[in-house]
Amino acid sequence: MNYNKAFFEAAYGLLSQLPDSNACEIAFAGRSNVGKSSLLNKLFNRKQLARVSSVPGKTVTINFYDVDGIKFVDLPGYGYAKLSKQELGRFSELMEGYFKTDRNIALVVQLIDMRHPLSKDDEGMIEFLKAMEIPFIIVMTKCDKLKKKAYEERLALSKHELAFAGNVPVIPFSSVTGQGINGIKNYIEKAVMLED
Repeated sequence: MNYNKAFFEAAYGLLSQLPDSNACEIAFAGRSNVGKSSLLNKLFNRKQLARVSSVPGKTVTINFYDVDGIKFVDLPGYGYAKLSKQELGRFSELMEGYFKTDRNIALVVQLIDMRHPLSKDDEGMIEFLKAMEIPFIIVMTKCDKLKKKAYEERLALSKHELAFAGNVPVIPFSSVTGQGINGIKNYIEKAVMLED
């Protein structure tokens, strides 16, 4: 897969706008401000193809990127409270609709901020992926922001926190140093090959 061929395809704000799923999809999920755009930009080897928002919760669209014929799907960040009830309703419909409308999802890359314990929203998302039997990996973002001792402590703690997720790969990642990027690419490429 040639990541240099990545380009932004479209953003959809309503479930009714989503195109048919006629290609393999890799979806990226996580809390607002967890670093989804930074991870996508690192994968694509671009600085700003995926827009990094300074305002958490700003992405309330599903953004599609094409990478060599594979769709990379940036899902809206969850767990941000400053949305109106109407916006929250649209957000829920969009997210649930995406997962429940028989899409060709090869893998979900579930992002969690390594610096903090799992949130209820993170747990809920992992439980949802398990219940839907959607293959996923967990990427622990912002690992470069932890000093060595804190990094090792969080890594050990996260093994206990994530025990309920089952035997799922957990990859510490830094968009600054690139740590973990090759491992993430390997899992994505394996998932795509299984779909072929």
